[in-house]
Amino acid sequence: MIEKKLRALAVILPQFHPIPENDKWWGKGFTEWTNVTKATPRFSGHYQPHLPTDLGFYDLRLADSREEQAKLAQEYDIHGFCIHHYWFNGKQLLETPVNEMLRIGKPDFPFMLCWANENWTRRWDGLDQKVLMRQDYSPEDHRAHAKFLCETAFADKRYITVDGKPFFLFFNTHIIPDLKESIAIWRDEVKKHGFKDIYLAGVKTSEGAIENPDELGFDAVVEWQPDWKNLKIHPNFWQRIKQKLGLKISYFKDNYAEVVQRMLAKPVPESKHYQCVMPAWDNTARKSQRAFIIDGSTPELYQEWLDKVCTRFEPPSDEENFVFINAWNEWAEGNHLEPDRKWGRAYLEATKNVLKKFR
Repeated sequence: MIEKKLRALAVILPQFHPIPENDKWWGKGFTEWTNVTKATPRFSGHYQPHLPTDLGFYDLRLADSREEQAKLAQEYDIHGFCIHHYWFNGKQLLETPVNEMLRIGKPDFPFMLCWANENWTRRWDGLDQKVLMRQDYSPEDHRAHAKFLCETAFADKRYITVDGKPFFLFFNTHIIPDLKESIAIWRDEVKKHGFKDIYLAGVKTSEGAIENPDELGFDAVVEWQPDWKNLKIHPNFWQRIKQKLGLKISYFKDNYAEVVQRMLAKPVPESKHYQCVMPAWDNTARKSQRAFIIDGSTPELYQEWLDKVCTRFEPPSDEENFVFINAWNEWAEGNHLEPDRKWGRAYLEATKNVLKKFR
């Protein structure tokens, strides 16, 4: 009989409402839905576009939209949301959903933040790498950032904690100068605001592997998906010929079942690591050229992956019992638990089939 309890956290992208910056960069009224609805199939049998059903084309400025997301997640045993947070030297982007959630106290659903600390560029749409919003670092900004969160999100009763410490993620750890000293600043500032400490994790991305989190001052590491180092992202034979001829490449492709097996075959690190799974991946909605597609995802394969990750995970303590699901609503990357026209609630049902064993 399974006795351990796990808390599944689904990753939320807040870019489902217009902001002045996106109006300027991408056109008036731009949201994540703009690209989603323009997507078209690249090959026979390719599932595009991904279009929502139950929640519709929502606007996250609206309290009802946020409430419906939380109700649906709770119904399928998701413990809470891990929300991407954007801070550029005091300037926030896409902050309205979280700020409104804090202001009105609803929905009554656990959440935490992940600092998506990188330059905003045009790289994600497959065009160029022009910097739209630069991410700079300084001791003063780290302290101001920590102070702001202590007085807002961290102070909220719904914020997810470990032993009373607010749980927070640094996403791109490899680009933070003086990382160890920066972490020390965060811990110092959090304690100044009356918290016991901060429970700080670094995300393990393809660019930045965190081998010894304790030495840097992290409490844990989150293994993110997609794990680009273990994907087949190199051109095949015909694509190499296209490159030599100077022709454009529409997409690269890997197989979901094979990806799952590669992920499960990875050695389990000795330090505190939280695993992550993904329902699917297909960013053709964002990239007109050189899109990356993990083909063949099904709710059954996803359920198998989640089940094996949960079954073999041994939480280091009663409260350090997290499993991450990336993502709840990455619609432009074809990666979402929210219901769509092809699968309905099948991925949510698969999630609950696993998580109900670890309540």
